[in-house]
Amino acid sequence: MSIHELVAKTIEGEARKLESYAGEVLLVVNVASLCGYTPQYKGLEALHRAYRAQGLRVLAFPSNDFGGQEPGSEAEIKTFCTARYEVTFDLFAKVKAKGEGVHPVFAALTASPAAAGDVRWNFTKFLVGRRGEVLGRFEPNIDPMSAEVRQAVEKALAER
Repeated sequence: MSIHELVAKTIEGEARKLESYAGEVLLVVNVASLCGYTPQYKGLEALHRAYRAQGLRVLAFPSNDFGGQEPGSEAEIKTFCTARYEVTFDLFAKVKAKGEGVHPVFAALTASPAAAGDVRWNFTKFLVGRRGEVLGRFEPNIDPMSAEVRQAVEKALAER
């Protein structure tokens, strides 16, 4: 299944068809404001700014599934991300990233052979190609600006 077939609610509450991202490379991340990995917002924003002109879009999905580390409302999350980390990439409404009631985006991502298995913690990153196919997965301990992530992003951006 292509991720482009799905719909997700933005942090402002609007339904967004993910087909609007067709032709772009996506880095989909489950995020949380009170996590030890929360400073990765800085790296996600740096990655977004470095590769946005070439077609990378970072999509952040807040989730309270792991240690209750995202207890805030959508408005609080948006304020935190923009004020603390100057986030300009796309933020979505809070979702379930695992278990019963998992959001269809994360169900599709974790069902893909390239990234199979439940999300285990906040800041798991999924790389999605221009046609909506899952290309890979980076666990939370991998920094968004690491050589590993940047090389994978560059390779995906080079594919037309």
